[in-house]
Amino acid sequence: MNSRIGWLILGAGLQTCAPKPHLTMNFTEKQLTFDTKGHTIHNAQAFSPSDEWLVYDTRNVDTGIGSTGSIEMVNVKTGEIKVLYQTENQTEFGPGVGAVTFSPTRNRVLFIHGIRNANREKPYDFARRTGVAIDTDQPGKPIFLDARDVTPPFTPGALRGGTHAHGWSADGQWISFTYNDYPLDRLSKTNPAVKDLRVVGVMAPFGKVTVTDDGSRENNAGELFSVVVTRVTESPKPGSDEIDKAFDEGWMGLDGYRKADGSWQKRALAFQGNVRNREGKTVAEIFVADLPDDLTKVADGQPLEGTETSRPNPPKGVQQRRITFTEHGAEGPRHWLRTTPDGSMIGFLAKDPSGTVQLFGVSPNGSPIRQLTRQPFSIQTTFNFSPDGRWVAYAADNSVFISEVATGEFKRLTPRSSDDEQPRNGIVWSNKGDQIAYNRYVTTEKGRFLQLFLLEK
Repeated sequence: MNSRIGWLILGAGLQTCAPKPHLTMNFTEKQLTFDTKGHTIHNAQAFSPSDEWLVYDTRNVDTGIGSTGSIEMVNVKTGEIKVLYQTENQTEFGPGVGAVTFSPTRNRVLFIHGIRNANREKPYDFARRTGVAIDTDQPGKPIFLDARDVTPPFTPGALRGGTHAHGWSADGQWISFTYNDYPLDRLSKTNPAVKDLRVVGVMAPFGKVTVTDDGSRENNAGELFSVVVTRVTESPKPGSDEIDKAFDEGWMGLDGYRKADGSWQKRALAFQGNVRNREGKTVAEIFVADLPDDLTKVADGQPLEGTETSRPNPPKGVQQRRITFTEHGAEGPRHWLRTTPDGSMIGFLAKDPSGTVQLFGVSPNGSPIRQLTRQPFSIQTTFNFSPDGRWVAYAADNSVFISEVATGEFKRLTPRSSDDEQPRNGIVWSNKGDQIAYNRYVTTEKGRFLQLFLLEK
């Protein structure tokens, strides 16, 4: 196949030309926020369980978490705004908060929180952050979910660096995240053979983890038990399944997925992993980590907490599998993998023969890859499947779009805007599937600010 994605094996019966955009779903757009500051929505899980509230941080640029000090939510009907959390002693160096999500089952939000002793010498950083929750009826009262311990000997169930981009499982019990390790980051400064490699981890309710804070505010106890669940290596062998980065994960289905042998895997994560192809080029492929019911069991000689010279290890029973074997891998804007509600398909972005970024899908069991969108312009943002799995929402051609997963038929939901005002960040469905939220910059006489917009049926 002489194509950009010649590695794709398209499913039988798929159309070879772009489907006609004749969907009849209609939405009405309204602006929710107007304050002269940022209102950054996360890439998923931004609606409260009742769909009454949208949660956001006050960044005005994507890279501004370290200098952002507050988490807020807005009522989608009345426009009322409630401040949920504000950092202490916020400066341009931290602590910083951001990337906030709502639990799917309770009125609790979770967000990245920089280490509390942040200053010019120790600023907000990938390896210096943790996950903090707030119950919306108790604003200002932080709940540290993942324990952090950077003082040897390390603590099982605690991590030693920074968790971020947290994602709740559908039952609200387990939380995934990406992770960077502080001890290895420091060691890499003096030993070039060592690297702080990004991995994927999970925190779950296997008991509180006690960590002693020595007064530096570097360490904290946690409500949940945290572990790394992916394996990485500094030097992946070309042509192998080894990876040096695991990132941008998503939970498999609402309740797991059916494996090739017919058994049911209740807990699993799809994630992107950077492999080396036979020419030594880095390619992002799709992987799945099947998780055991118990994350506290230790594999022989592989302590969960790691050592001063080695990173934390996955628990006993974690199975890491490569799903795609392609020429170019996942491409396009940064995106988190998303799956259909039944867990039968993992969605990811890649380029079609013309170089246009489209959405593709693959089974967690590794069946042929299927092209899901076939429009003449590239997808520009993250994407999300609707709660019933019938639709997928994203931005393209400076507009919000939906496509029908089964047919690929698409509909433009908002008029095409200028580059300065195009939809940004997560195009997020409400839990009932009757609303879609997203960001857009709005320019006023006081400046240009990222605001929240809502599409309603």
